[in-house]
Amino acid sequence: MKLLSNISGFSVILSGLAKVNKYKTLIEQKRAAGDAEEERKTILEACQIFSRSVTDGLDVRCNVIHPENIPEKGPVVYISNHQSYADILAFLYAIRSHQVSFIAKDSLSRIPVIGPWIRRIRGIYIHRGDARSSLATINEGVSYLKEGFSLVIFPEGTRSQSSDMADFKPGSFKLATKAKVPVVPVSLNGGYHLFEEKGVITKGVTIDFMVHPPIETASMDRHQLAELPKQVEEIVRDGLQQLFQADLEKQNK
Repeated sequence: MKLLSNISGFSVILSGLAKVNKYKTLIEQKRAAGDAEEERKTILEACQIFSRSVTDGLDVRCNVIHPENIPEKGPVVYISNHQSYADILAFLYAIRSHQVSFIAKDSLSRIPVIGPWIRRIRGIYIHRGDARSSLATINEGVSYLKEGFSLVIFPEGTRSQSSDMADFKPGSFKLATKAKVPVVPVSLNGGYHLFEEKGVITKGVTIDFMVHPPIETASMDRHQLAELPKQVEEIVRDGLQQLFQADLEKQNK
């Protein structure tokens, strides 16, 4: 029954992917030519078209708070809490100044159409519980960052599927610190209402996307690097609490 209920929502997502199908060859051509700058521009254009198509089709409102904290250009690592699959959509919608891609669990690679697109936009799949794979993921991510590509990390390791937030896994921060790029904390709230809450794609959802000031890592000493995961987790958690409180106040009015 839920499969039937989701047909309309899946159709919107597939329609969005169809609109960017022409970019597949363009991205591959830019990559083959070694033109990273043009590749990033092409990825950004494709992601903007896709995210706007889906948000319009599902009547999703992405409320970007403090957009002035979004860097004008990459490379940068965004670090965020993770409530839902919709978090990816929110990032693609909110970050308009430069390309972003994701560190994603390997099971997503097996989803038809969507899986290849995550890799195409410079996303990286990670095999959880495999130390060798995790190291390879970090090294691949560092190489992407050094080429100018920006990445999003969800250090909880899995979706909370609610307004809760689990502890961050500090190992994921090595990606940013090894590449010596800025870290931008992001607090997300509301995405789980789109699908995870009921198991049915639900229209008319609002996702709050709070962007915190960038944190430079290039000049950090050993002590500062060790404290970075805790620092970022506290920033994201405090932001989430603010969003949660604001949501409660709206509901009580």
